Amino acid sequence: MKCETDLSLIVTIVKKGWGDEILCASMDAGAEGGTILFGRGVGVREQKKLLNIMIEPEKEVVLTVVSTCEADRVLEAVVKAGKLEEPGKGIAFELRIDKLLGRAHKAGVGGIAEGDKGEPGEKDPPLEDG
Repeated sequence: MKCETDLSLIVTIVKKGWGDEILCASMDAGAEGGTILFGRGVGVREQKKLLNIMIEPEKEVVLTVVSTCEADRVLEAVVKAGKLEEPGKGIAFELRIDKLLGRAHKAGVGGIAEGDKGEPGEKDPPLEDG
């Protein structure tokens, strides 16, 4: 399996409902795609009550893998789209990736990883017992 290097992971944490906006902005800036995960905030400033019941704020975590040379451009687009310079809107940061295996997207191949012989949307064969 090919191991890719010289990559960065941009992590963006925003309020629920903003993940798609962040993902679209990152793709417009050159990212090939991303993943949105759901989470909840537990910080001191996150705690709110409604009728004396604690409400846990829902968050969306957007993970975007980009080449290191594209990272600044994508990060700037994410900050602008999410209005992250305003207090309480969210955070974004970049992490260097030492190794990446099994990448889902490959530039210029229509979203099919190199070596994948299946058709888009085709299901993986079922796992065999034993």
